[in-house]
Amino acid sequence: MGIFSWIVFGALAGWAANLVIGGRERRRQGCLVSVLVGVVGAALGGLLYRLITGHEKTFDFDFPSFGVAVLGAVVLLGVLRLALSLGRGGPRSRDRM
Repeated sequence: MGIFSWIVFGALAGWAANLVIGGRERRRQGCLVSVLVGVVGAALGGLLYRLITGHEKTFDFDFPSFGVAVLGAVVLLGVLRLALSLGRGGPRSRDRM
């Protein structure tokens, strides 16, 4: 895939992951953040796919690749939100004061 395809693919995967992980309390994220989350998530998803199956995943513009990219982006967003939550003292730190 070319650089433009990676940007479009990353933006779609990042947007879809934000929809999956955010639910009703979804935070809006900009286009650049969606692209970064999608591209890094695609790399993470490819790594996880390789660790689990033992086969290397080549990314084409198809549904299996999109699924792996979204899965990786969901894992990335989940880890980032967990780290931010722990850094603030937990999800309900304001309620305890």
